[in-house]
Amino acid sequence: MAEKLAPEKRHSFIHNGEKVFEWDQTLDEVNIYINLPPNVHSKQFYCKIQSKHLELGIKGNPPYLNHDLTCPVKTDSSFWTLEDDIMHITLQKRDKGQTWASPILGQGQLDPYSTDLEQKRLMLQRFQEENPGFDFSQAQFSGNCPDPRTFMGGIRSD
Repeated sequence: MAEKLAPEKRHSFIHNGEKVFEWDQTLDEVNIYINLPPNVHSKQFYCKIQSKHLELGIKGNPPYLNHDLTCPVKTDSSFWTLEDDIMHITLQKRDKGQTWASPILGQGQLDPYSTDLEQKRLMLQRFQEENPGFDFSQAQFSGNCPDPRTFMGGIRSD
């Protein structure tokens, strides 16, 4: 049932008409997907994940991304992989349930409507996680959705 509440589609970050990366999020993490350039050996790529900063690129060249993150992450649980010509970066949210409007601070923010949809989806993920015997995939909110981090005492950490 939890997979029914997974992100339906990725958000695209476009700069100067070019797709820089795609991303999605869950209660626990933000995932960034970057299409890799052809004919570059995998050992030439690098990615540095810091609590509030992300840098990545091809060794010996200026970084492709070198930006502050919207929110802090847990560096010991964050990682990156290369698969099928895509760099997949998994950033573990420090504050579980926090809705990110964009992975990069001040860049490519979701519009208010899309941010509200993300917050509603994360709230339903939280309900599903806390009540595994129930199916919340068809549930809907009318009006404003509460913050998944703080609603009814906040997210439980077992």
